[in-house]
Amino acid sequence: MTADRRKFTREEPETRRADLIAAVLDLMAEAGPAETTVRAIADAAGLSPGMIRHHFTSKEDLVNAAYEAHMARQIADSERALGAGNARERLRRFVSASLTPPVVDPRAVSLWAAFLHMVRRDPAMRATHEATYLAYRDRLQGLIAAALAEAGRIAGRAELRRLAIACNAVIDGLWLEAGVLPEAFVAGEIETLGLVSVGALLGLDLAGGAA
Repeated sequence: MTADRRKFTREEPETRRADLIAAVLDLMAEAGPAETTVRAIADAAGLSPGMIRHHFTSKEDLVNAAYEAHMARQIADSERALGAGNARERLRRFVSASLTPPVVDPRAVSLWAAFLHMVRRDPAMRATHEATYLAYRDRLQGLIAAALAEAGRIAGRAELRRLAIACNAVIDGLWLEAGVLPEAFVAGEIETLGLVSVGALLGLDLAGGAA
């Protein structure tokens, strides 16, 4: 068997899984959970319905995998902006990325609303929600700890936890409003509000003097 053939055989299942996940995300964003049926998913992915059970234990398992993939992408898009620099600058970039495209996006809000409908009644979805929420919050908490330490303030674990929860709540609220009603805000307004608000909670200037 050639190397090309081995590569194709190995990657084909991964490609089909990715196609099924993409189909779920498209359907959930555009039509909602009720219309995200096995047949609709298979048709959107260009595969037979049996391929869902071949690559996932159930439709619910596939939907949960799609939710996990979506949330991981959101976190990755925020982290991608970190780059080099001092701790305050890295925190500023993380907050900014969390409040600007592609993280802020009407489609992402539609997906959040569709999946949230399922989280309370599906234990696996709830576990995914908890894991991804904590992954983002823990990343934020680490950046906050570093920025405060850089400014000469060593915060204890309990204080850092409270600050991360509060800052995350500010970011989430602004993200939601910007995604639902993007036309209600002028360019850069949500980002600036987020930087000013998070900075105020932490006692740090993240907005560079913006009011």
